Amino acid sequence: MRALLLALLLSAVSAVMPALAQVRGVELRVPRAFGYFLGDLVPVQADIRVDPGFTLQRPSLPKPGPVTYWLDLRSVAVEERREGDATLIRLRLTYQSFYAALDSRTLEVPGFPVTIQSDGQEGLTTATVQVPAWKLGVSPLREVQPERRDDPAEYLLPDGRAPRLDPTPATAAALTLLALAALALVPLARDRAWGIFAPRRGRPFALGLKALRRMRRKTAGDARDREALLVLHRAVDATAGRRVLADDLPLFLDRHPAFRGQADDLARFFAASRRAFFGRETEAAARTLPLPEIETLLARLAAAERSA
Repeated sequence: MRALLLALLLSAVSAVMPALAQVRGVELRVPRAFGYFLGDLVPVQADIRVDPGFTLQRPSLPKPGPVTYWLDLRSVAVEERREGDATLIRLRLTYQSFYAALDSRTLEVPGFPVTIQSDGQEGLTTATVQVPAWKLGVSPLREVQPERRDDPAEYLLPDGRAPRLDPTPATAAALTLLALAALALVPLARDRAWGIFAPRRGRPFALGLKALRRMRRKTAGDARDREALLVLHRAVDATAGRRVLADDLPLFLDRHPAFRGQADDLARFFAASRRAFFGRETEAAARTLPLPEIETLLARLAAAERSA
C-alpha cells in the first residue's frame, strides 16, 4: 500500500515539475498605481518569461471588452522574443476605468490565465500561466461636499487667459514661401510648355501632343486616324524646318540625334502614312500604327525634345 502511494506521489510530482520549470516568472508594470479618474486609459505591461521553445497560444488571451462593471479592456498586443536563455512574452494591455469615485480608493483589477505551448519531439506540451491581479487607485473628479457659498456662480472658475499671438510673422512667412513657390513654377512651366510658354518656338512635338489630345475629343473614325498622322507630320516638319518624307528620315535623324531612339517607330509612322494618304488604306494604316501608339510616340518625342 505504501509503495503504491509513493508511486502515485512521485508520478504527480513528475507531472507538476515540468510545468513549473516551463514558467520562469511573471512581472507586471503600470505607469502609476494611483490618481486615475473616470474615463482614463490605463496601460499595463505583463512580462512572462518561459523556457526556450515555448510560445503563447493566442486564443487564450483575454478578449477586449468589459472586465467588470467599472472596467473595460480596450486592446491587447503581444511581443515575443528571445532574451538570454529564456523566451520573453510581453503583453501590452490597455484598460479604461469607468468608476465614478466619490472618494479616493483602491480597486482590484482581476488577473487572467494564458496558455503556453511547445511542440517538441515528444508531442505538444502546454502549461497555464496566471497573470496576477493588481491594484488601481481611483480619485473623484470633484468634491463630495464642497464649501457652501451663497452665490452659485462662485463655484465656477474663471476661464484661463491665453496669450494674444501676433499673426504678422506667420503671414509674412507664408507669403514669402508662396512667392518662392510661384517663382519655382516658372522654369517648370517653361520646360513643360505650360500657359504662356506653350506657343514658343522649338517645341513642335509638345505642341503636337496637345493638339492630338484636343483632336481625339472632337473627331472619330477614319478622319481622326488621318488627322493624327497629319499632326505628327506637322511636328516632324516643324522640327526639321522643311517637309520630311520617308526617304528623308535618315537625314532628319542625323541632324537631330536626340530622336534616334525613336527611329523604328518613326519608320513605322511613315509606312502607315504612306498607306493612309497614298494607298487610301486608312484602316490598314490604323492597324500599322494605332492612335494610342501615335500619342505615345509623340510623348516620347516631346520628352526627347525637352532634353535636347
